[in-house]
Amino acid sequence: MLKCEGGWRKLWQGKDTEKMRTAGKTGKLLRELYKKLWGAFGPQGWWPGETAFEVALGAILTQNTNWHNVAQVMKRLKEEGSLSAAALSAVPEAELAGFFRPAGYYNLKARRVKNFLTLLQRRYQGSMAAMGAEGLEDLRPRLLEVKGIGPETADSILLYALNKPTFVVDAYTFRILSRHDLAPESSTYEELRRLFMDRLPPEVGLYQEYHALLVRLGKEFCRPQPRCEACVLQGWP
Repeated sequence: MLKCEGGWRKLWQGKDTEKMRTAGKTGKLLRELYKKLWGAFGPQGWWPGETAFEVALGAILTQNTNWHNVAQVMKRLKEEGSLSAAALSAVPEAELAGFFRPAGYYNLKARRVKNFLTLLQRRYQGSMAAMGAEGLEDLRPRLLEVKGIGPETADSILLYALNKPTFVVDAYTFRILSRHDLAPESSTYEELRRLFMDRLPPEVGLYQEYHALLVRLGKEFCRPQPRCEACVLQGWP
């Protein structure tokens, strides 16, 4: 599993807070929220994967499905020695769709993976390391140009596979922040992404853990039908 290193430690040991103190009430509440979730759940250790490519592939396949289904795909690919960019690039799209069947929308996901592989092969010679050597400000728009890769998937690849300091926003983020009056319900993806990035230090480990903790909260308590009485945020703020 790729390890999430240290951003949270810097935040809560006070080494990187001076800039954040000027960010106002929302920044203070975001820090409080992180601290409460960390205290309740501890480190989440996201994202499962032994290589950067495996993490990127998982980010694409997990769209509109759960991780259990994606894990089945990964397991089979690994057993057959096909869990690499070079191996999957050589597999015809129709055959690739057969591999991806447990993840749902398998024809569509095969096409999206092929689109990502095309970018990886043509611009970065099939190397995730070469892709990761590019700066965030250039690489993020390039990923968003790939058909089938939206902001959440792009930021997941950037943050978890390539260790770039960008915040991942998902449905749980929208729900939790709007219910706790930290952001309007009408907020866009980019507005919520900037909400975190403008108020927290650009620490990869912090962003990884914060996003994972929000997912944990959303799955266990802040559901469409919320479990407020048992929630770790009951009465906060």
